[in-house]
Amino acid sequence: MSEAGARPHNPDVLSPDAPGAQADGSSDVVTMEKIVALCKRRGFVFPSSEIYGGVGSTYDFGHYGVLLKGNVKHEWWRAMLQERDDIVAIDSAILQHPRVWEASGHLTGFTDPLADCRTCGQRFRADHLQELQCGRKPSKHPGEAEECSLTAARDFNLMFETTIGPVKESGATAYLRPETAQGIFINFKNVLQFARKKPPFGIAQVGKSFRNEITPGNFIFRTREFEQMEMEYFVPPPEAQEWFSYWLAERERWYMNLGIRPDHLRLRAHEQDELSHYSSATSDVEYLFPIGWSELEGIANRGDYDLTRHAEFSGEKLEYFDQGTGERYVPHVIEPAAGADRATLAFIVDAYDEELVEREGTGQGERRTLLRLHPRLAPVKAAVLPLVSKDGQPELAREVYHAVRGRVQAEYDGGGAIGRRYRRQDEIGTPFCITIDHQSLEDRTVTLRDRDSLAQERVPIEGLGEELERRVNAPWRTPKLG
Repeated sequence: MSEAGARPHNPDVLSPDAPGAQADGSSDVVTMEKIVALCKRRGFVFPSSEIYGGVGSTYDFGHYGVLLKGNVKHEWWRAMLQERDDIVAIDSAILQHPRVWEASGHLTGFTDPLADCRTCGQRFRADHLQELQCGRKPSKHPGEAEECSLTAARDFNLMFETTIGPVKESGATAYLRPETAQGIFINFKNVLQFARKKPPFGIAQVGKSFRNEITPGNFIFRTREFEQMEMEYFVPPPEAQEWFSYWLAERERWYMNLGIRPDHLRLRAHEQDELSHYSSATSDVEYLFPIGWSELEGIANRGDYDLTRHAEFSGEKLEYFDQGTGERYVPHVIEPAAGADRATLAFIVDAYDEELVEREGTGQGERRTLLRLHPRLAPVKAAVLPLVSKDGQPELAREVYHAVRGRVQAEYDGGGAIGRRYRRQDEIGTPFCITIDHQSLEDRTVTLRDRDSLAQERVPIEGLGEELERRVNAPWRTPKLG
């Protein structure tokens, strides 16, 4: 695989003939409709409960979606744990004591302004009316049509309420957590006791959160059930600004190292009126989605708000004692908080590409859709394909498949014409296809096809798993940088 920034030369790519096509035959027009269609067609994401008509803005991840999102989370854990020695992991419960949400301010302050339309019965975020569509006239915004009759805005708490125990009674009310961060703060004392860390150090967590969004939408960008990747980094108070700047650069770099194009990524500092009640400074890592620039991840300087509040409400001291200096202090917290679903969507969008190529064996052109995913993120690293389903080729292909799957995520694909199987793997984002043919039976070599350049080379079966593993982990930059 090419490790250069430029798109590898591809002699099979034909001249572009479609609007939005670039000089090399690729297309820069990526719409959310194309992404949604690909995700459903290739088993990445489905609407939840679809056979019953669905549930608004809830989605199920299919096989390739599970693998892709799992790889995104794995790379996040790699950056937080494997490549560092100052961060430990935790997995806190979704259901927590109701007092947690009193202390955090979520019971009173975790709200959005809600307005109802008396005419169509729909509900809208009152501060987003200019971005939304009228229920009866999609060409207009809510409140613009003569028949619209909006109520005055009122606060709507975004937490899902539930009941602990078999009977709904006083004292049994609980909430599905709206963020994973509070589970880290309430375990600060426990982690200090076993982890033997001292500030600066972090506690990281990946897990589900739930928010009763008034107007979710844009596919998996904003849903009511989602997965977060959050880390709370506890620092001595005088060092908070220094570490805030450090994590801004570190988190932006993470996305670029996994293939996101730099010109589709930016850091945006929050204005004063945007800041959360706990934050002295917040910046978002934003990505240029088909819907425009939108938040991928927020990095906040939370100060000592959370530990102080939980100490006040619980009666427990949540502070650090420095035995070397005899100093006691409540650490300040820098929080990088990312969405696993949003990150997965961003990687799909950024990897999506179309180009005109020569149809195998025909000399005719066809449009190829592919995901130019970083090999480490690709759901499947290698597909093993027998050229024909006879003459011993499937048997050898199975042997090769079993040999390589212990090294990389692989799959066997033996159904249909070889060209259609290549296209299927391209849309999944598989970086390498291994083709077994007549020559393979004679000299035990295979054709290794590169997804991005379409280059093919003969390589021996012996050591193929190790070679694939090396290529998957080799330095890589997206060919879309051009």
